[in-house]
Formats: sequence, C-alpha cells, structure tokens
Amino acid sequence: MGNSKLFAEFPPVSTAEWEKVINVDLKGADYEKRLVWKTPEGFKVKPYYRSEDLNNLNYLQTLPGEFPFVRGNHKEANAWEIRQNVKEQDVKIANATALDALAKGAQSVGLCTKKVEKLSDLETLLKGVDLTKVGIHFTCSHSYALLLDLFMQFLHKNNIDATKVYGSIDFDPFHYALKHGNYYESLASNTAELKTIFEKYAKALPQFRLININAQMLHNAGATATQELGYGLAWANEYLYLLNNAGFAIEDITPRMSINLAAGSNYFMEIAKIRACRLLWATIVTQYAADKKEAARIFIHSTSSTWNKTLYDPFVNMLRTTTETMSSAIGGADSISVLPFDSTFQASDEFSDRIARNQQIILKEESFMDKIADPAAGSYYIENLTESIAQYAWSNFKTIEEMNGFAKAYEAGFIQDQVQASANQRDMDMATRKIFVLGTNQYPNLNETVMDKIHLQKEVCTCKTQAHPYKSICVYRGTEAIEALRLETEAFVAKGGVKPKIFLLTYGNLAMRKARAGFATNFYGCAGYEIIDNEGFESVDQGAQVALDAKANIVVLCSSDDEYADLVPQACALLKGKCTLVVAGYPKEQLETYKALGIEDFIHVKSNLLEVLKHTHAALLK
Repeated sequence: MGNSKLFAEFPPVSTAEWEKVINVDLKGADYEKRLVWKTPEGFKVKPYYRSEDLNNLNYLQTLPGEFPFVRGNHKEANAWEIRQNVKEQDVKIANATALDALAKGAQSVGLCTKKVEKLSDLETLLKGVDLTKVGIHFTCSHSYALLLDLFMQFLHKNNIDATKVYGSIDFDPFHYALKHGNYYESLASNTAELKTIFEKYAKALPQFRLININAQMLHNAGATATQELGYGLAWANEYLYLLNNAGFAIEDITPRMSINLAAGSNYFMEIAKIRACRLLWATIVTQYAADKKEAARIFIHSTSSTWNKTLYDPFVNMLRTTTETMSSAIGGADSISVLPFDSTFQASDEFSDRIARNQQIILKEESFMDKIADPAAGSYYIENLTESIAQYAWSNFKTIEEMNGFAKAYEAGFIQDQVQASANQRDMDMATRKIFVLGTNQYPNLNETVMDKIHLQKEVCTCKTQAHPYKSICVYRGTEAIEALRLETEAFVAKGGVKPKIFLLTYGNLAMRKARAGFATNFYGCAGYEIIDNEGFESVDQGAQVALDAKANIVVLCSSDDEYADLVPQACALLKGKCTLVVAGYPKEQLETYKALGIEDFIHVKSNLLEVLKHTHAALLK
C-alpha cells in the first residue's frame, strides 16, 4: 500500500449527497420532526455530524492541559481522584469507615464535620489517616473558620507539613441560601467570613480549596444542564468578584475554588457539560486580566445525580451510576463521587459502598479510562455538543450578570423561578413517560415491595413549611410522585385492604392484544396493582365472566381498533356498573361513542400516567 491513504479508493461523499439520500429514505416525512432532536436546554442536535462541523471550534487547536483547558487539566493521562463520602456523623464510626474505604481503593474521603466541636473530635475523626497521601474533604460544618483553626492545631500538634496536605472545605454560603431561603446570618456576614478564611488559610494551606460551588443542587432540583452550568458559573463568579474586590489576586483565588457538578443519565450531554464548564470558566477568568493562564483552571468534582435515582428496582441505580461515572471520567472531572445504589431508602452499608467505590476502580484498572487525556477529543458530536452547551450556558450566565450578579438574581427569585419552570417540565415528561425510568414509570417489577426497606426519613423542603425572605430551591427525585402512589398501595394492603385488581380482557388480533396487554401491565403496574393477564378469550362472554369471577376492579379491553367496534359494545353490556371499563388504545373516531356505552378511560402512549393513576387511586383505595 505504500503511503496511500486508507480507503482512498472510495470517492468522498458531500453533505449534500448524504442529505439527498436521507430525504429519499424519509419518503416525504418532515426532516426536522423526524431526525432533529431539540434538547430540554433548547438547542437542536442534528442526526449526524461531519468534520466540517468542527471548522469554527478554535479550542481544538490546543492540547490537553493547555488554556482554555477544554481538553482537561492534565497534559498526560486522566488521573481523577476516587472520592468516597462518609455521611456518618459519629466521628469514631466515620473514622473507621474512612480508613476502610482508603484501604480498599478510595483516594480521598469526604467527612461530615457537624459533630466536630473541639480538637479531640477532629483527632478521633482523622486518627490513622495519612494526610500527606490522601485527600481530605470536610463537609457539613457549622463553622468552617472554626474547623480550619482546629485543623491547623491538629497539623501542628502532629508535626504534619501543612503545605503537603490537600483537600477542601465545603464553604458555600449561596448553597445554604438557596436551600433555606435566607442567608446564614447575612450576606455581609458570609462575605466577611469568606475574607477571613482566605486571609488566614490560603497561604497556610496552599493545596486546600476553600470555596466550593455546589451547582449539582440545581440539577437535583430539576434544572437543565445549561442552567446548572450557567447559573453555577455565575455563582462562582460572585465569589471571585467579592474576593478580588477585597484585594486578593485572581491567581491566589482560583486555585482555592472547586465546582461540584451532577452527572445525570444523558451520557454524551454530561461529558460535554464538563468540557464546556472549563471553557467558560477560562473565559470568565480572563476578564479579570489574570497574569497567568494557569489561573483559568477550574477543579471540577462530579457527583452522581440524585434526581434520577429510585426506590423501586434499586439495583438499576448501579447501571445509572455506571454511565454517570463514565461520563464524568471521559469529560475529565478532577474527582468523582459515586452514589451508593441504596441511598434512596437507607444509609449505605459495606456492600453498597464497595460497589460504588469499585465502579471507579474498574473504570481505571480494567477499562483504563485514566490512561488517556481527553478521550472524547475529535468526536464530531461531542465537540459540537460542548459548543452548544457552552453557548446556551453562557447566555444564562450573562442574564445573571445583567441582573448585577448572583446575589441579586437570587434575592429577586429569578434563579429559583427558572429552575422551578424546568422542574415542572421534567415532572410532566416523567408523568407522560417522555422520560423513562426503568422499574418506576416503565417495566415495573410487579412483585416488588419496598415499604419495609425504607429507613431514611425524607427531608422536607423548607420552602413548603414556612415563610422566608427569599425563595428556596427544593432538591427532590423525579420519581417521587409515582413512587408515592405505589407506596400508598403497599400501605393500603398492609392495613388489611385488598390490592386492586386489573383484569386484561384480551381478544382478537394476536399481535395487537398482546402489545396492548403489555402496555396496560406496565401502565397499571406502576401503581403496584395486581395485574391479571390472559392468553386471549374465544368470546367476549367468556372473558367477561372470568373477569367477574376474579372480582376485578378494572377491566382493560385489549384488542385492535377495528375489533373494538364489536368488543366494546358487548363488554359494556355485560360489565357496565360491575367494574370500571378501560380501553387500551386511542380509537379517536369512536371516543364519544365508546364513552356513551360505558368506557370510562383510554390509556395510550400520550396518557399522563401520573394523572390517570391518581384518579384511579382515589377511586380504589377507599
């Protein structure tokens, strides 16, 4: 072959030629509606991309580890930090859990310090931990200024070189404000504490990040990816402005900052979001005329989404966190925390912690994802997705800046309202099953019960309990409303009630009756009802009698639209008034006729699952 190019014998095919063939295959169908995806963020994704789509992306000429750091912070490899968060507040138990995690592959730990009030508490918490070899991240403290003071005392007492200790504190006043609808004391007080922390500890702990932007909260409250990123960067910029205005140099501030992003189920979107975050942060920092481009780096911690995790079929949560972890790693997150699969209903145990930890270890040691810097580089799709997210997130960022910054936008309730609007849309998509969540609103395990497994009390959002000066943001899980219906069924049965019975009267065309019976099983199974399926009846009389013998609450007619013309009148004549009659499907031309005969509802792909099941619940669980 010599120096000939691979596949040189094949002539090049232009985009116009591809489009011509695609339109022929569409046979007159609308190209935009059929093949172009409009994301929840508002931008369009084409069905395919080509090299020409990369022409205007200037950052492609840079290498990994180079400004603007889209391609990651590392010049070689992809060495992210495996972090395990320990939520245990008892310092002695937390210490034992942390040591076990570090011995089994974790490279850093997140430790709750709510119970650390004196030096002896901190000594118990950190006993046996080599602070010069592992990262220590302090969370949920009442006072980070006090905590850092105790930490410095601990380092001095144990002759540990503070310059070799790395980690972070979760100091983030805006996170508190968004969660509680008010500042902790006041914005002025928070700003003063921020300055004090930097004055006392920025040089003393050069490898410690002193501000964390918990933008993952926005995702877990229902925000889109571009809202999480745009508002999150405005959030970070507010801290940057406050400190710079107080006299701190940009080069001294940015290395002490980190941003926490959620990783959701949209695999490629999450990869691109992390890359776009670095691009936009570099853009922001350069506006402060920083002397060193190194100041434009941002440390990104990625945490599994909580919005998409479920109570039912919880082992599927492992699959969700696997793709989320892959997205985080490929996107170039600097550290990653994986949510244990059982975190929706209980405190994680040794097994679930091990699985969560090992997901990262396997991706490193068996899939070698830590060996290549920016493995997504050059992907036409991901590069364009990165650019689209960056543009739309930047628009959100500019909107906040035009309102005089994050604090003003928060106080006006703008951010909260925008996130709530997105959450409402996501809830509707969940209810209408535009968003599929396996085991909850699609393909439920009919025999599963979870009520006796729940050992966590759901945190009530403060915005729903009392008045506050400002609006707050409620973190929730997207499946909660549907799960609540199924839990009500379990509670009803536990109190001696009879589980509602859904009888599938299957008749006629084999393919259609099976398809619609499967649809009805998935539909009503989401509420935890008993589903009585059947192979198919030779006559409507036979099916009706079996339904009556079964004492069914609801009888779902499952057949083809054509056969409903005979099935519906006969079934209604035999069953009307004895049970609720439902048609699986949407025979549009006959709706009113069938309603007049006694059909009470029609279930189909456009049905609002949650609305229908709530109505059914009200009638059956009495």
